[in-house]
Amino acid sequence: MKPLLIANWKMNPLSLEGAIKISNNLPRDKAEIIICPPFIFIEKLKKILDIGIGAQNCFWEEAGAFTGEISTLMLKLMGVTHVIVGHSERREIFKENNLIINKKIKSILKEGLTPILCIGETKIEKESGETWDVLKKQLKEGLTGVNRDIIIAYEPIWAIGSGIACSSDVAEEVMVFIKKNTFFDNKILYGGSVNSNNVTDYPSFSGFLIGGASLNPVEFNKIIEIITQ
Repeated sequence: MKPLLIANWKMNPLSLEGAIKISNNLPRDKAEIIICPPFIFIEKLKKILDIGIGAQNCFWEEAGAFTGEISTLMLKLMGVTHVIVGHSERREIFKENNLIINKKIKSILKEGLTPILCIGETKIEKESGETWDVLKKQLKEGLTGVNRDIIIAYEPIWAIGSGIACSSDVAEEVMVFIKKNTFFDNKILYGGSVNSNNVTDYPSFSGFLIGGASLNPVEFNKIIEIITQ
């Protein structure tokens, strides 16, 4: 089975030309690649590139008076196949809790799309020995009433953007924990300061959720080459 790579571009790049430049020469035959660009690039990239397109967020209602939001139905009609939910930036900056995340997951599944549920602990929670309780709560409440496979990405919040990735042995423990606390055959990804120097540290994972490194075409291609050798 090909490794799965989800590229979370966040609020980058500034132009469609930049988006095309980043993703135009990826080796699609070696790995399953899903690019999650800003909303404004989704429809155009879907038409231009022969590559999977995901979204970084969604709203749980199909339509209505929800200023600034985009529904999963809209995303589906644009050709999106995957949607990221529960990312630490959504949890911390926008105060999204597990109830909101659960509603989004159900809406994504209703439209036949695939959710990518991000879970992870903060530095304070890690140092306080709360990692397992935090992850268990995120899984239990986020997946309440969910009765099919999804993608789960373990992204320790303390590792995101820090340049310090989670150690391989701890990540392996977390992967086993996730499997024990979910009921379906979910794909499990690792995310958090992933780069070409550490990508081989997580051989048991189904793939990766990659942030900053996915914006660098040379580095992203290098990651793909390494994990598909």
